[in-house]
Amino acid sequence: MAGSVITQAQTKVEFDFTGAKKKVGILGGTFNPPHIGHLVIAEQVANVLGLDLVMFMPNATPPHIDPKGAIAAKHRARMVQAAIAGNSHFDIELLEVQRGGKSYTFNTMLQLRLEHPNYEYYFIIGADEVNYLPKWYRIDELVKLVNFVGVNRPGQKIRTNYPVTFVDVVDVDISSTDIRRRLAQGKSIRYLVPDPVAAYIFEEGLYLND
Repeated sequence: MAGSVITQAQTKVEFDFTGAKKKVGILGGTFNPPHIGHLVIAEQVANVLGLDLVMFMPNATPPHIDPKGAIAAKHRARMVQAAIAGNSHFDIELLEVQRGGKSYTFNTMLQLRLEHPNYEYYFIIGADEVNYLPKWYRIDELVKLVNFVGVNRPGQKIRTNYPVTFVDVVDVDISSTDIRRRLAQGKSIRYLVPDPVAAYIFEEGLYLND
């Protein structure tokens, strides 16, 4: 796996929706690393909203002041692929990784809407990001491109004037930050990330010396 080159074509086998109207979720993020909480959110939102597919979309460079010390996008993308393997309703969207640079959601969704006019997109974000929406790049135009879906996060209260559909998911108090800290301290991450993700982390020696 370590030497493989990720291409979008490799992931597009089962989901040929040409001409058909489909409800597609987008779960974007740094995925540094992806964990069980991400999978729970995607599964439960898909179930509640009747989504045909949820695309996990790792970003290239987060457009935040704090880049979260993100490792190389190729590693994060490979971990996402490992995490979602075996779920026929999950796939990966590599547009931002392949494009590189800062990942602005408006630019990404504009391109995806042009490429897939038959998709109705549902962009899934946590309560913390719902509260941050007023600061998103070209947010007033973005809300016309996607349906925002907000999910609860432990300790977060949601306040917004933007159109957001809220889905109540099981609280899974797991964070990538805590997983990285545990790895750096030599602590177990078992059951916090899928086993294939843990295997990739140790195989590549990721986060162990942070």
